[in-house]
Amino acid sequence: MSQAASVWVVLLVALVAANLPFVNGRLLAVVPLSGSKSLATRLAEVVVLYFVAIGVGLLFERRVGQIAPQGWEFYAVTGALFLVLAFPGFTWCYLLKHRKGGHA
Repeated sequence: MSQAASVWVVLLVALVAANLPFVNGRLLAVVPLSGSKSLATRLAEVVVLYFVAIGVGLLFERRVGQIAPQGWEFYAVTGALFLVLAFPGFTWCYLLKHRKGGHA
């Protein structure tokens, strides 16, 4: 896979991972929960999935060559980008009104 394709794959993984906590009622999309998820649980999932997305990026970087050392600035910028990518899922989950079954 080319470097450009690797970048697009990492961005797609980040987009899906950022929105997954808001569109899925399961914990990390695997563990079923008895009730609905709280905002704190969803934010904790966002943090965990952020590091999963970073890990995917590091795997692609290692495959191409040596992994470049990253400072706190890298994690601050990518964390902010991850939160921006999570906004559509947050909007769908918390800001849009959902019908509670039945027809109009």
